[in-house]
Amino acid sequence: MNEVHGDTARHGGASGPEADARALRVFRARRIISLADGTDAARPQEPEAFATLGERIVATGDWADLRSRFPAAEPVDLGDAVVVPGLNDAHCHPAGLADTRLRVSLTAEAMSTGGGSRALLADKARATPPGRWVVAEGYNPAADPHGRLDRAALDAVSREHPVLAVHFSCHMAVANSRALELAGHRDTDADPPGGTLGRNPDGSLDGWMYEGAWFDEWFRPSGAPELLGEFTLDDLVPSFAEVCREFHAAGITSWCDALVSPREIRLYQEAARRGVLTARVGMLVWHRYFADLQRTGLGTGFGSEHLRLVGVKMMIDGALAGGTCLCRAPYPSQTGADNGIQLMGDEEFAAAVRAVHDAGSRVAVHANGDLAVGKVLDAIEAARAAEPRYAATNHRIEHCSLVDDDLIARIAAAGVTPVPFGSFLHEHGDKLRGYYGDERAAAACAHRRFLDAGIAVGGSSDHPAGPLPPLLAIRTMVTRATDSGEVLGPDLRVTPRQALEVYTVGSAHATGEGHLKGRLVPGMLADFTVLGEDLLATPPERIADIPVLSTWVGARRVWAA
Repeated sequence: MNEVHGDTARHGGASGPEADARALRVFRARRIISLADGTDAARPQEPEAFATLGERIVATGDWADLRSRFPAAEPVDLGDAVVVPGLNDAHCHPAGLADTRLRVSLTAEAMSTGGGSRALLADKARATPPGRWVVAEGYNPAADPHGRLDRAALDAVSREHPVLAVHFSCHMAVANSRALELAGHRDTDADPPGGTLGRNPDGSLDGWMYEGAWFDEWFRPSGAPELLGEFTLDDLVPSFAEVCREFHAAGITSWCDALVSPREIRLYQEAARRGVLTARVGMLVWHRYFADLQRTGLGTGFGSEHLRLVGVKMMIDGALAGGTCLCRAPYPSQTGADNGIQLMGDEEFAAAVRAVHDAGSRVAVHANGDLAVGKVLDAIEAARAAEPRYAATNHRIEHCSLVDDDLIARIAAAGVTPVPFGSFLHEHGDKLRGYYGDERAAAACAHRRFLDAGIAVGGSSDHPAGPLPPLLAIRTMVTRATDSGEVLGPDLRVTPRQALEVYTVGSAHATGEGHLKGRLVPGMLADFTVLGEDLLATPPERIADIPVLSTWVGARRVWAA
């Protein structure tokens, strides 16, 4: 890759914010996949080059013509590379990763190399002052060489520290006695609404907390302290800077953080103040804080092109990969229920959706199973009928994993945007058959069915619950292949162009920003990803291996290989 003019190569095209605002540049590459409306996937009406002023594209066309029209522009020749609109992850959890990077990792790889979960936690406890939290993330019980953790095992690690291990799905966690005490869970307690407490044969708590039994304790409404907060902003901002680099290295220019509390909002604001927030970010605020937003008058759309509120997050059921999603037909749920977990009661949920809709804000509801998706549509349809002024708001269904023709028709009629998992079939597809049966597993993550119904679809990793790379997600959507090579639902494959549009145009639509990004056309933000191969011409099984050469936000290079 040859980039003309050293300032661009050294500084990503800028020596400071003011310079970026005035900068005029012309970019070219071997191929520019603009995704302009009407572009034939077989062959271009594609530009050879595009011109940018500050953060926006101002013209597209031939390289020579644009150089002639803008003689003062800095020429940036990307050589034999292929440029696509910036990849946009519409549902992930980057702010939480700033904590994760500082906590104990209990992934399968970490446990294999570190002597198992107990040894890793014990090492951390020895290095932590008594009374301070010892928290682990990414726990995979199936890969624990010494067996699944429980309360007794964590008590053996330490009784002086509250100890917590969060499951890789983030929908369940296991705690020692001290952590259970701080969360307010006792042996004699009944299960809380929307959650389940794991129990030993004698009825005592075994330390496991499922869904609402742990979510609503750790993400408390304003006015009550959050239980986990072992790190300061000075700890978190450098860690978050590494998260930004990790996302940019995958080609990501924008993301939607799918669950933020005041703590995450403070991190984003401080990261922006210190100049380390290099991506564009939309935030879904946890619904327990919605009343606070209403009192301040803030809502969907508030913020800037770099950091804004895009909706309010709720959860109606459990995890697809955790075996707790709410389905019509029974299955052996991980919690012992015969069809999963419902986190909010119907009346409470309908009232919460109505309140967000009536405020003119976007609701984004985590719903995996078909029964859960139907309940979300019931609430959205009722809210729109009662308050039609905001009927144009595209509410979201996060994951929307298991659907049928009737649900798809209702989603299309309601103008709802589904945001399914991109690469979950690759990562978790083999276990879905064991949870839900062959037929439901083959129908999961039905991007093709949504697109065929004319529904805009957002691209999502749900990272860290799922793999981050968008190119892996695109390959998975195109091949429907699991990690073991089995193909689930081959009739649901999409084309490479459709998959790319999901992760660009569709993700922008999901946050209400389709007028700003997703295509490389005049008026749009100059966010783009530079690839070493042509995504639309590479054999599908090799798409995930395409190298990301550089990542650009607002015509400013934020990462390079």
